[in-house]
Amino acid sequence: MRIQVRRTGGFAGIERLAEVDTSDRADAGDVHALAAQAVSEARDTPPIGVPDGFSYQLTVDGRTVYCSDPRLTDAQRQLISLVLKEGS
Repeated sequence: MRIQVRRTGGFAGIERLAEVDTSDRADAGDVHALAAQAVSEARDTPPIGVPDGFSYQLTVDGRTVYCSDPRLTDAQRQLISLVLKEGS
């Protein structure tokens, strides 16, 4: 499974993009479950964000959804943190 996170907005407006491939991960099953939950709780269109807040585009195996601060679910926050931390 390929998971991509694109973060835009924030005070400086700097875009960040990271991707993780779960095929060689020992915790792939857990990451797949987290990704499925995060995607199911997101929107198909970009939400209206807040000034200086981050907006996120999550792409999981070709399906793209959107979410933004401060209305991230726990699953979305965990998935975003994992991908931005470990992604290339």
